[in-house]
Amino acid sequence: MNSKSDILIIGGGLAGLTAALHLYKAGLNVILIEKNSYPNHKVCGEYISNEVLPYLKWLEVDIESLNPTHINKLHLTTQSGKSTYTNLPLGGFGISRYTLDNYLYQLLVNKGVKVFQESVTDVHFEEDLFTVRTTNDITFTAKQVIGAYGKRSSLDIKFSRPFIQKKAPFLAIKAHYKGAFPNDIVALHNFKGGYCGVSKVENDKINICYLADYETFKKYKNIESYQQNVLMENQTLKDILEHSELLFETPITISQLSFGTKKAVTSHVLMVGDAAGLIHPLCGNGMAMAMHGAKIVSEHLMAYFNGDIKSRNELEKKYTKVWKKTFNSRLRTGSILSSLLQREILTDYLINILTKMPWLLKQIIKRTHGKPLLGND
Repeated sequence: MNSKSDILIIGGGLAGLTAALHLYKAGLNVILIEKNSYPNHKVCGEYISNEVLPYLKWLEVDIESLNPTHINKLHLTTQSGKSTYTNLPLGGFGISRYTLDNYLYQLLVNKGVKVFQESVTDVHFEEDLFTVRTTNDITFTAKQVIGAYGKRSSLDIKFSRPFIQKKAPFLAIKAHYKGAFPNDIVALHNFKGGYCGVSKVENDKINICYLADYETFKKYKNIESYQQNVLMENQTLKDILEHSELLFETPITISQLSFGTKKAVTSHVLMVGDAAGLIHPLCGNGMAMAMHGAKIVSEHLMAYFNGDIKSRNELEKKYTKVWKKTFNSRLRTGSILSSLLQREILTDYLINILTKMPWLLKQIIKRTHGKPLLGND
């Protein structure tokens, strides 16, 4: 079997699904390959900044039909008991990846976009054409490939991407819970070796997702023991966990998280979402960045296919330049904040400053968020 397309997207997470919707709307022939079936849970903070709402409306995505929570406040706490609140400049909403990804997938299917459940084993570029092969011996050919396959993949090894050779010190853990928590708050709670995000998603569920230092985590025999001995040293987190009921059979995890530098273009593949750059979860804006990145890559490909961008070399240079201009500052800010929040004394000092100068916290939030994203920019 051989399937041809203008654009082939590897990965059906937020970035890949959004790019597919955008490119389909532009009239391009798109194929999307995703290794997992829908719906499925993913390790994710599941909070999205309202900056993406105008863009989603342009894509004919009806977020309100999914009954998201509406969030307008941020709550920060430290292990020692320091705490501060602030209003979010743009606000945001809470929606699970289980619900949102499946909704976007169904939109694509209803529009007639081909979506294959396959695992990609090889991507080859020759004579201005990509050949993509999967484990089920399906061969795809495309004029352009988008890499939207997430944080880590066997493809990163094939592409010899530098970050994949380095041992990453973090893992992330996520689960949904039933319990009492305000609908309008996204919270960030510091603990030794990591930090935990808490917010409501649809159907009155609490999403609890945390980033942990692996060296600290491996001292404990399981997740439950780690939470009891480490996370619950933060009294606010302890109160939440002790008064909430786990809705998953067991929390889901992802290890070897790398926040190192990635290139936006590798082997002529245009990378997007976490495959292009992973922002620290504490910034709470990775989902919006994935959608924004999908918009950027889609607009550049539209310009390439209609002849406004004259060559592949020009396409790759322009895409890389815009990606860096849009996201590098956010990634640097996230890295700095992560370093601070993994040091208890510095975290307490930071919270003290932010409590006395709430305007500074809003400036930090603005550094990790964007302006309202219009569909026809």
